[in-house]
Amino acid sequence: MSLSSDVIVIGAGVLGLASAAELSARGLSVIVIDAGGPNASSVAAGMIAPAMESALDDPPAETVELLKTARALWPAFAARHGLTLIEDGAGWRGPDAEGIEARLRAHGFRTVRTKNGLRAPDDARIDAVAALEALGHGSRRVPSRARSVIRVDGGWVVTTEDGRETTGRRLVLATGAGRALGGLPARVAGLIRAVTPVRGQLAFVPGAAPDVPTRTRAGYAVPVAGGMLIGASMEAGRRDLTPDPAAARSRIRAVCEVLELPAGDAEPRVGIRGALPDGLPAAGELDGVVVALAPRRNGWLLAPLVAGVVADAVQGTPPGPHAASLDPTRPGLIAPAG
Repeated sequence: MSLSSDVIVIGAGVLGLASAAELSARGLSVIVIDAGGPNASSVAAGMIAPAMESALDDPPAETVELLKTARALWPAFAARHGLTLIEDGAGWRGPDAEGIEARLRAHGFRTVRTKNGLRAPDDARIDAVAALEALGHGSRRVPSRARSVIRVDGGWVVTTEDGRETTGRRLVLATGAGRALGGLPARVAGLIRAVTPVRGQLAFVPGAAPDVPTRTRAGYAVPVAGGMLIGASMEAGRRDLTPDPAAARSRIRAVCEVLELPAGDAEPRVGIRGALPDGLPAAGELDGVVVALAPRRNGWLLAPLVAGVVADAVQGTPPGPHAASLDPTRPGLIAPAG
């Protein structure tokens, strides 16, 4: 069985499906190839939180501005693709609230002091599972794992593990921390080699929850139906998906102690993210392939920005002002062969 489309997107995480949705909205036919099942985007808490990201990492000013720009794109992106954006802000709890507030204000974020910490009112979130489903509505899905690609006159052919072939004029690679497919151009394979897998674990805890997503030095807690999500560990270099209940219980106790909430039973979830050396994703064209790779823990936040860069690259339209920050050819990214 052979399918054809304007664009083939390999990968159904948030960057792949956001790019597919944006391309579909621009009138292109899109096929998404993905084996299905949970991924790092679907088990995430769906945070769209440039303030709290800046509080945690204190990134360079240009990175903070990029995160702010991505956040500003979210209302229009959500409306265009039928997503529900939850704009309830994010909180910080702990004895270091004064220092966190000073850092946020230095980066230009609004803050409101609370009894036990502070709140960043402009941060937001989204239901990750519901959003992924909505983003996939405009494209066709091939439920299999891509095995190899080959460039042909007029486009690309992707062969999946079940032997199917899919053809498309353009190819978008959004494979997270996955390894390089056979047939990719050498520099694209080199970029994928530069991606470090980052194992993240969070846990659903039934019962009481904070009113808004709240971060502590020990981790974060996000209110969801029936309880809260607590996370998230970041272990660079690990690809295994087996949950670690002991580590989850330890994190839950530490976070709940700060939040003064009961530490209930945990249901750990694991996802593997991808990260590049400078912490930013790669988005744009590289040797005929359009990539959307390795957002570290900011896939949901950066999705509208990455999707726009990808769609512009596919259509050959002039790149937007922030495309250079995500350029896959920027120095220090592509790993040498070997």
